[in-house]
Amino acid sequence: MHLLESLALIFTSITPPVWAQSSYNEGDGSLANAPYKHPTQPIEARVQDLVNRMTIEEKAAQLMQGDISNWFNTTSGIFNRSGLVQNFEQKAGQFYVGYPISWEWLADNIKRGQDYAVNETRLGIPALVQTEGIHGLLIGNATIFNSPIGHACSWNRSQVRAMGVQIAKEAQALGVSQLFAPLADLARELRFGRVEETFGEDGYLAGEIAYCYIQGLQSSNVMATVKHYTAFSSPEQGLNTGPVHGGERELRTTWLPPFKRAIMDAGAWSIMSSYNSYNGVPIVADHHTLTEILRDEWGYKYFVTSDAGGTDRLSEAFYVCPPTLNSYGGPITEGNECITMDALPAGGDVEMGGGSFNHRSIPGLIASGRLNEEVVDTAVSRLLRAKFIMGLFENPHRIAPESECNSIINNNYAKQPAREIDRDSIVLLKNNHDILPLSKDQKVAVIGPMAHGWMNYGDYIVYESQYRGVTPLDGIQAAIGNGSVNYAQGCERWSLDKSGFPEAISAAKAADVAVVVVGTWSRDQMELWEGLNATTGEHVDLNSLDLVGAMRPLIEAVINTTTPTVVVFQSGKPITEDWISNSTASLLQQFYPSQEGGNALADILFGDVNPSGKLSVSFPHDVGSLPVYYDYLNSGRINDPGSVGADGYMYFGHQYVFGTPQPWIEFGYGLSYTTFEYSNVTLSARNVSASDSITATVHVKNSGRRDGAEVVQMYVKDMLASVDVPNVQLKGFDKVTIPAGESAEVTIPLNISDCGVWNRKMQYVVEPGEFVVYVGASSLDIRGNASFYVS
Repeated sequence: MHLLESLALIFTSITPPVWAQSSYNEGDGSLANAPYKHPTQPIEARVQDLVNRMTIEEKAAQLMQGDISNWFNTTSGIFNRSGLVQNFEQKAGQFYVGYPISWEWLADNIKRGQDYAVNETRLGIPALVQTEGIHGLLIGNATIFNSPIGHACSWNRSQVRAMGVQIAKEAQALGVSQLFAPLADLARELRFGRVEETFGEDGYLAGEIAYCYIQGLQSSNVMATVKHYTAFSSPEQGLNTGPVHGGERELRTTWLPPFKRAIMDAGAWSIMSSYNSYNGVPIVADHHTLTEILRDEWGYKYFVTSDAGGTDRLSEAFYVCPPTLNSYGGPITEGNECITMDALPAGGDVEMGGGSFNHRSIPGLIASGRLNEEVVDTAVSRLLRAKFIMGLFENPHRIAPESECNSIINNNYAKQPAREIDRDSIVLLKNNHDILPLSKDQKVAVIGPMAHGWMNYGDYIVYESQYRGVTPLDGIQAAIGNGSVNYAQGCERWSLDKSGFPEAISAAKAADVAVVVVGTWSRDQMELWEGLNATTGEHVDLNSLDLVGAMRPLIEAVINTTTPTVVVFQSGKPITEDWISNSTASLLQQFYPSQEGGNALADILFGDVNPSGKLSVSFPHDVGSLPVYYDYLNSGRINDPGSVGADGYMYFGHQYVFGTPQPWIEFGYGLSYTTFEYSNVTLSARNVSASDSITATVHVKNSGRRDGAEVVQMYVKDMLASVDVPNVQLKGFDKVTIPAGESAEVTIPLNISDCGVWNRKMQYVVEPGEFVVYVGASSLDIRGNASFYVS
């Protein structure tokens, strides 16, 4: 059994030890026998009983986010009792804890907060304890996993599930019960700074990876928060929080499927709404998506929280409400009331911090008759329902004693899955001259600004995390010894200065092979918002996907030494240096790595692990050809390209005059150190109805000399439809390990109901006719097909 699968089974079967099971007083003694106090009662009865006992002030307090810094100075460590009392009078439902402080300080003050909520408030309602979870637990020195865009390149469900289990174990050890992850957004607009946080461009793949993350996390009763609902990640001009244009069919065809998979199929206990407007309507107050679709159609029973400051955008960005004019401590204004009246009845239940805390206007709105208390009760019920189902009332926290934390958080077990999912996410893009894998007897020059000195993690990591972890240089040295490795930085990531080139060229000439590590970079959560330079991350958007500064000339200089060269893109999004295809260099893509990133890279470089990653996002030739996602509509991507030839002549085309709308490297692509042959694609049935399920089977042979894993991809094309539909769509995949010279029969299921369209009446139907199933190694590398017919 794979190590990660073993860990998942072990972790999900562990009963919390005695020290992790808390015993709490009943608070108000008159409530000791209240139905909501007893886990044997049905959840709905507990919810109703508790809501009926709450004052309107207590209800409002449940719907606003508190913060651990309200009672604990995160710099000095000083505890503030009055701040604790005030926090739970005003913002009692949840509190945020994602600060770069010691585990001891964190655990002690989480316990203070939770103990106060349970033992010293009238009803004893436990709070959700919150931080981010994109790269793992956003707490100092917790395990840092690679970026979500990388997780998806692994196409490995079991690894992602086991990662979620480990993240939950670390969260529980410190008393954290809710993580703001995963994203079900799609990387459809590559200029957008937050591509690295997504699971790629495809709704099916993103839905599967999000599903597995949630299943792992919530199996240990740590709440996942699916974000950013919905249609957030393709903003106008690629600018963060910008408007997204589209209609109902695009919403339902493209944006909603991964959210439905994550929210309904995985059973996520919370959702975060997005900052944007869609078709002109602010999502944070969109009754259609938050209520008509999410609640009425899908039947979602839990709560939706805004993003930080998201509700204030109704005033500050969308101008549908008057200005709020003040922060939390000031008087309630018309703007506060307008925002609450717009967002809360629409289905935006909880307000995160970062804004004016407009839901504090709830008691006044109820008293004046402008807001129906049933609206508030509905929102509070959704939050409490989630708390009950995850067992928070029975186990408000499971904080481990300080002596146990090192054996739970970032332990050796955690480092191994971090390394495994990282190396299985690395994609081999080019190896024409068989430079890879490298021999451990070779002398290696390690070059480039991303090669050493800091860890290139991406955004949503704790302050100064970049100074811990295994760099590419560290990993290569560990693999072959320091004496076989020369290092030269070559250039700074943010500079045009080439003064370091001579040292890099000398290092390359003295080596048998050169490994050049370049890419994009982001910042941790403090540095990013301080405005320090970065090329990706939240609110850091690009109008070019080329390498910046001196990085491209550095690659050219090293390749020109004639020393065999391996280029490693370490980035948060695709890079558009397509000239490398015409060079002698090999090319690897490592999306922002884990803390074991250098070891993972070395595993691939030296062939200890055969690369098996496949791209979760297409690479364009340049930003002018965006978008390049593979599932364009049938009427798109006419192809009459032109070019400027190596002979110096201009060859004029029309789509485009000197370029092509086709991707440089397509979705699903990835090479191996072995080869796989596909044959004999068959379907279990050819004549079906819309309610049937079938399977596609393909014979795959490892025809090379190395054991390897192949991601077998299944795409479906609707040959005739009543509307313009995607030309082809991923509908299934399986990652299979096949020893050298051996074969496997790979079977992938398909529900015919998943092949429907939103027709001209905006009804979801599986239309009769022919559908072709394509099976292959990428969205363009199709190795076989078969048809089925819907009657």
